[in-house]
Amino acid sequence: MVRKFESMEQFKYLGTTLTYQNSMQEEIKSRLKLGNACYRSVQNILSSSLLSKNIKIKINRIIIFPVVSSGCETWSVTMREERRLRLFENRVLRSIVESKRDEVTGEYRRLHNEELNDLYSLPIIVRVIKSRRMRCAGHVSRRGEGRGIYRVLVEKLE
Repeated sequence: MVRKFESMEQFKYLGTTLTYQNSMQEEIKSRLKLGNACYRSVQNILSSSLLSKNIKIKINRIIIFPVVSSGCETWSVTMREERRLRLFENRVLRSIVESKRDEVTGEYRRLHNEELNDLYSLPIIVRVIKSRRMRCAGHVSRRGEGRGIYRVLVEKLE
């Protein structure tokens, strides 16, 4: 049985703009732009020495991260977009974690990405996005074969 679907250039689904070519570049750019605005609004709190690192990380996870990752279940992320997401995440984390004093020279230096990931115990943004995509696919597959969204996920469209 061949099913025909109406062709569209772009449409909005669950708050995410999907394009004909399944490019998420513009969506991710707008999400990062919103994330930057959110980060700037709480930047004074994140740079404060009065709060502990754990509270600052919770602020990041509760306020900034949901703005950036909203609708990520429908993203098809390329390596370029993964890199942009990681750069954003590392920039926010570097503002939370203080610089480290080098043992040899005694000067302060920026943390390397590996050191930053060791200090930051929660999963990185790219892994979270991939796990949400898998969870969304699991929900769709359990909906049953009679649903249109299941057919879009499983069948080969012509």
